[in-house]
Formats: sequence, C-alpha cells, structure tokens
Amino acid sequence: MTISSLPLSYCTNVHPGRTVAEVEEGLDRYTLPIKSRYGSELSAGLWLAAGVIRELMQTPDGITRFAERFHQRGLSCYTLNAFPYGDFHSARVKENVYLPDWTQPNRLDYTLGCARLLATLLPAGTEGSISTVPLGFKPFEQPLDFADRCANQLIELARGLDRLRNETGRLIRLAIEPEPFCVLETTDETVQFFSRLRTRAADANALELVQTYLGVCYDICHQAVEFEDVAASIRSLAAAEIRINKVHITCAIELPNPGQHPEGLAALARYVEPRYLHQTFARSADGRIIKQVDLNEPLTSSPAADFREASMWRVHFHVPVDAEQLGPLGTTRGELKRGLAVIPELDYAPHLEVETYTWEVLPGGGSPNIVEGFTKELLATKSLLGQ
Repeated sequence: MTISSLPLSYCTNVHPGRTVAEVEEGLDRYTLPIKSRYGSELSAGLWLAAGVIRELMQTPDGITRFAERFHQRGLSCYTLNAFPYGDFHSARVKENVYLPDWTQPNRLDYTLGCARLLATLLPAGTEGSISTVPLGFKPFEQPLDFADRCANQLIELARGLDRLRNETGRLIRLAIEPEPFCVLETTDETVQFFSRLRTRAADANALELVQTYLGVCYDICHQAVEFEDVAASIRSLAAAEIRINKVHITCAIELPNPGQHPEGLAALARYVEPRYLHQTFARSADGRIIKQVDLNEPLTSSPAADFREASMWRVHFHVPVDAEQLGPLGTTRGELKRGLAVIPELDYAPHLEVETYTWEVLPGGGSPNIVEGFTKELLATKSLLGQ
C-alpha cells in the first residue's frame, strides 16, 4: 500500500508558540513561507502548549475562531504534538519536558483539550493523531503503581476520545512516543505496557477503546539511538497489534570509534547546549549498551573507558534529516531509510511528520534560516518517500 495518502507534515515545535498570538505569528513567519518554497501540499503538525489550549478555551468560540483563521491561511492539520506541556523554548527545558507525567490529571485534561481543537481542524474524511509523553521520565522517583495509574488515565482518555467521536464524527487517536531514558523507551517495554493496558481494561468495551484509540508515535531516531533494529522494532509492534498512529521522521548524531576520532569528539562538543536533553548511548564491540542521560563537556573531552572504547556513539540530538554527515560526525539517516522502507508493510498508513526542533540550538550561533533549512528537509523527505 502507499506509505500515506495525506500530505507530509512538519512539527511546529521548531518555533515558539507560548500564546495564541505567538502560534499564529509562527504560522505566518515560518509555516506559510515553508509551504510556498516546498511547492507541494504540506500540513502543519501543530504544537500547542497547555497555556495556548487554556487561552483558546477561555471563550465559548475561541477554538472555532482559531480554526477559522487557520483555514483562512490555506493550511491543513491532521496531527498535534502534545508532548511538551509547557514552554518548549525556555532557556532550560531538559527533563521538564516530561512533566506532567501520565499519572497527573492535568496531562489528561490537556490532551483532551488538544483533541477537541484538532476535531475542528481535521480535513473532511481524515483521522487525527496526537503524540504524547511516554508516561514519564525514568530518573524521576515514581510510585510502585505508576504504570497502572498511567494505564487508568489512558483508558479514561480513550473514553473521552470516543465521546468526542460520537459528538463530532471525528476519530482522533493518541500516539505515545517512546524515548530514551523514559518509562517507555524500548520496543519491548512498549509491548509490555500495551499488554498491561489491555489487562487493565475492565470489559470488552474498554478493551475495544484501547485498541481503537491508543497507539504509538514511532520516532525513528529514538529507537536508532537505543541501537535497536528499526525494521525489526516496527514489525514487533505490528505483531503485538500495537498501532503506529504517527511516525516522526528524524535523524540523530552518530560517531563511530570515538577513541580513535578526536576530531569527531571535538565536533560533538559543539552540540553540548543548555536547553534540550541529549541522551547519549554507546555500543561496545561485544554489543553491550552504555548510556548517559545527557551529552556534556566531560563526556566529549575525557570520556570514561567504556565510552572511549565503544565502537559507536549515538546522541539524541535531532539534526536535519537531509544530512548524511555533519562535518566529521555521521547521522542515523541510514536507520531512517530502513524504517521508512518497512512502513508500507503495515495494513494502514501512519501519519508522517518531520520533527527537527533543534534549529535554534545547532552549533554556530546566530539566527538559523529555519524556512530554508526545513524546506530542504521536506524536499529530501519527499524524495525518500518516492513522492
């Protein structure tokens, strides 16, 4: 089957959107010029922080009026990024991006608010998706029943999405996004949690809601950073009947044989920055995986023996998906190609979205040309998809 009948989407978390006015400014300053340069149909995968959703809901017609202004711009939207709850462009985001976790009522309320908005934006005859945090961040202290509490709230979300569908006729699915160092980070952990979800469903109706409305957002570079076989990972999710509702088209940094590559380590040091978390994984010659929660200066200047002697490093730093190389550094673009090659094996078409949110923190300083850069990424992705 075709990989997707919908236009390619790009995630607007690359530019600030802390208020409704700022979201709309981003659409005019970035999204419309990107669409014009791209020259093909393009959808905006909106990131709308909790404060934006609250602002839109302050008046009875707030959501409707926003949707009208959005459509007047000639834009379409079928997917939202509801992973970052707060300010994704603050000076320091790091581990705060995983708060609130899925045990907290405000995470549930926020996601339902996003779904209500998306129902007004969806093009006729299409389904929607919303990506979200993978339950929580592993290094945070969590209660013993954390996973069960998350499962209960997610089942409640499925009920809410079903009510919204009955009310509006719009089917919107949740896409839980596994990520390094999160409660759900590996494919095996994801399969196990979905088994728990199904067990927690109290009856056949609840089980059907879980199957219909809850799935994953498969960020290709996340599983590549984990050194998973991306093709096997996707097939494992399919075998476990876990729906991939959304695919993030992404690349991370790769550095082979760091102990023999001082220029590579020096180049990697330029990617140490204070805003986002850059989980770093190393694979030893015998296949062991060593990991560190964030890229930092000591790791790049004087790595411990197990890191220094590793055969490969991969760093969760979203870099442009059209890049095979970044100077002396490589990227996981080969894994991206392998992942996209497997997607057509599914008996449905996941939503496809380019999500490179790091343009403002890439080495070099200054003001990056996001419009030009994202246009190149989208054109390269279009070529990869054979469109």
